[in-house]
Amino acid sequence: MLPSDAGLALPDGSKIAFVGGGSKDDATPDEDRVNRKAKKGRIVAVEPMQPPKAFSAGSILQRTSALTLPPQGRQELAGFAKPGKKVKEFELASFYFRKEEKPAAGVSPMIASLVTNDKADVLATAYAPPEPDFARESPFDAILKKPEAGRFIPPIGRDDHAWAATPLPAETFSAREQQCLASGIYFEARGESARGQAAVAQVILNRVRNPAYPDTICGVVYQNEDWRNRCQFSFACDNIRDRIRSQYHWKMAREVAMAVTAGKIWLNEVGSSTHYHAVYVRPKWARSMKKVGRIGLHIFYRTYGGGWS
Repeated sequence: MLPSDAGLALPDGSKIAFVGGGSKDDATPDEDRVNRKAKKGRIVAVEPMQPPKAFSAGSILQRTSALTLPPQGRQELAGFAKPGKKVKEFELASFYFRKEEKPAAGVSPMIASLVTNDKADVLATAYAPPEPDFARESPFDAILKKPEAGRFIPPIGRDDHAWAATPLPAETFSAREQQCLASGIYFEARGESARGQAAVAQVILNRVRNPAYPDTICGVVYQNEDWRNRCQFSFACDNIRDRIRSQYHWKMAREVAMAVTAGKIWLNEVGSSTHYHAVYVRPKWARSMKKVGRIGLHIFYRTYGGGWS
């Protein structure tokens, strides 16, 4: 309200008076004047949500490298938070890593699953030393450590022959002997799995251990090679020139040959078997021997008694 004598003086000396528009102030509080029932739940105003003034994307709470695997079973979380503030982690992304199975040292991955003995024959390390495993020991320890001494003795079963529990002659690790063993594996079982190839190699080496057969691998593989279709291993006397046509299978045969010779692989289901034949043939000698089992397309046999023949 304005007082009644209030006004404005003009340049010519006249006055203009102001007249008030009400008698007194309205003393009703605002909360009483607002009638919410009349509004009927209508939204009067919407205030947009604004981020905090000091908000920033922050930093990643934890980073996961693609080159470093976390421990097995651990869940990696990544999130964003305001710097300097303690907040509850929220899951932005989670990554689960499968623990990698470490292959046996010095053995190709394709035959690593067959390894039953981590320690090779001490003579095998002289001819084919395995590469040092720097994940388990430092390069200095790998160089300075003393070589583990020991000859591989097959862990024969109760029904196996006693002569099978003897170490192989030193010559079996030479390049020439390994060539003969790889040839026997390649031409007899290159179509078989690594397990089937190892079984054939074990039979050949069992004959080397058996006093009734030659004491060298080459002597066993090429025994009676002059007898057409009557030798011990058919590829040696079939008058077909032996040629390596698959480098992949030849490489695999060589690796299987050394692994079995070194004692890294010993198949209990083959044991001291000295004979085998394909499933599609029925040799007469099979009826006089003990059937041991089948791996792939080959059936393996062990002789009765002392097994000297």
